[in-house]
Amino acid sequence: MANRITSLFGIKYPVISGGMVWCSGWKLASAVSNAGGLGLIGAGSMYPDVLREHIQKCKAATDKPFGVNVPLMYPDIETIMDIIIAEGVKIVFTSAGNPKLWTKKLQDNGITVAHVVSSSKFALKCQEAGVDVVVAEGFEAGGHNGREETSTMVLIPQVRQSIHIPLIAAGGIGTGNAMLAAFALGAEGIQMGTRFALTQESSASQEFKELCIGLKEGDTILSLKKLSPTRLIKNEFYNNVQEAEDRGASVEEMRELLGRGRSKKGIFEGNLVEGELEIGQVSSLIDSIPTAEEVVNSVITEYNIRLEEMTSNNMKF
Repeated sequence: MANRITSLFGIKYPVISGGMVWCSGWKLASAVSNAGGLGLIGAGSMYPDVLREHIQKCKAATDKPFGVNVPLMYPDIETIMDIIIAEGVKIVFTSAGNPKLWTKKLQDNGITVAHVVSSSKFALKCQEAGVDVVVAEGFEAGGHNGREETSTMVLIPQVRQSIHIPLIAAGGIGTGNAMLAAFALGAEGIQMGTRFALTQESSASQEFKELCIGLKEGDTILSLKKLSPTRLIKNEFYNNVQEAEDRGASVEEMRELLGRGRSKKGIFEGNLVEGELEIGQVSSLIDSIPTAEEVVNSVITEYNIRLEEMTSNNMKF
């Protein structure tokens, strides 16, 4: 399965794990990379020294390519980038900020740069900024989302029409069938967050994982729209957020309600009542907690089977 994404990253399969806070440590990143995909370490929930430790452990655990995801709004961004460069990381996915700020410096240090967007407008800006790859993420995704609330099915073909550089689809993708659909729309790779968050190597708490594999359709919703739209599981914290939004709470009040460490409390520590529980819509299709290798293998197998079925049936209408 060779294309521009596999060639650019030096990987076997165009399958990338999301760089998720409190889920994407070195164990998950190395497992995905060892399975033939591209594993990402999520720097968004790591202090600089913790990130350095995860990078070093990942290098020891795999001889395959891996990368680091960096939200550009990170408060200690210069230190984070210095560590990434010093540790010889070759792939960086950036998000939540202006790609012009760091793309050239990273590339000057031999790093391939991808940037995550939620609209074709920002995809074009990424191309103009010189990034190597665009990740277009639909609002089905867990965690922080774009304000446009564009679904992946609509977003991918629009972005494909807007740019000529390689394109990765994200948001609501957790199966080989979904991968085939994304490729039909113009993507050349997929990024899966939720599916890899619910694996054995994910650093999320067992309580969080078990809650997620029992979710049904409609159990997640886009919330916190006054701050940064975020897909959450409905729980007591979500109910408090919804009540505040319904009565027109100010941005300052919403920030106070969110507080510090709310997602850590929910995802990493397993407080399912008071925590901020971020997960994607595709969780309603997931009912098991396999290894990352099993996920990669099942996605590729299902993709190939469905592609063969469609080709052999010579589907025409």
